[in-house]
Amino acid sequence: MSVPIPKIRVGKPVRHKSLSVFPLFNDELDSESGSLEYLLSGEALANDSVVVEEIDESGSVPELVVDNRSNHRVLFIEGEELIGAKQNRILNTTILIDARSRIKVPVSCVEQGRWHYRSKRFSSAGSHSPAKLRYALKKSVSDSIKEQKGHQSDQSKVWEKVGEIHAEHGSGKPNEALFAAFDSRKDQRQDFSQRIKYIEGASGLATAVGKQVVAVDLFEKPETCEKVWDRLLSGPVLDAIVAEETEQDASLEDVGRLVENVSKADWEATTAVGLGEEFRAEFEKDHASALVFQENLVHGSVLAEC
Repeated sequence: MSVPIPKIRVGKPVRHKSLSVFPLFNDELDSESGSLEYLLSGEALANDSVVVEEIDESGSVPELVVDNRSNHRVLFIEGEELIGAKQNRILNTTILIDARSRIKVPVSCVEQGRWHYRSKRFSSAGSHSPAKLRYALKKSVSDSIKEQKGHQSDQSKVWEKVGEIHAEHGSGKPNEALFAAFDSRKDQRQDFSQRIKYIEGASGLATAVGKQVVAVDLFEKPETCEKVWDRLLSGPVLDAIVAEETEQDASLEDVGRLVENVSKADWEATTAVGLGEEFRAEFEKDHASALVFQENLVHGSVLAEC
């Protein structure tokens, strides 16, 4: 199976300070498109239809167990943060979990200083990794897959990036939770959120800080994009808060070149953690991944070096 990358139209950006957000439209969508049904992790965790816990009482840093007790598939997105249990984690890859199933999922620690229970179960932090952390995560997981070691991350590199984020935001010691950085910028994040709202009909978004396009995310239907919009932007917003404003911003052409690279990428298939097939690709210094299920591009993303 190849990656079903649709023809994407890049929309006019919404800008605030150094952040530019470009809506991505799939003009190939029709009445039968986007019919894949699933819950998003945040809503499933909120109503307890999905439970995420340590794999056992002792725990294991690079793994968690997800118990989907619902009659629906559940989608977890690469880079989203889960808080609680023995330490906060982020998802190493996008995972679609079958209804009424229980599986182990690969994660990375973003709270180096704690290894004791704060709660039995994890909950959603409602935030997403900043671009430099997502890039380090995606690159190291792709490297691990090449070495046939599964979806493992370079945990030391993840901690290094979390430390850099804390240093930029003055949010505490390097071993504090990533969530502390988000919490320290609560008012500024709210300002960005109020100014950059979901654009009707968008199935994805490209984010840029200053001149550099840092991430592209594409989903199989606008409904998913709308639900994850604020959470996905939380990371780039954190980046933009500490970025210097420049006279040049990323353009439609900058995003278009990256989208075109994705459509021409030499994708390599790998075993998905849950349902579907996963694909990985590299071009120049950018790293991409895609989860495909029932011929739908459930989630595709590209992270640029930053």
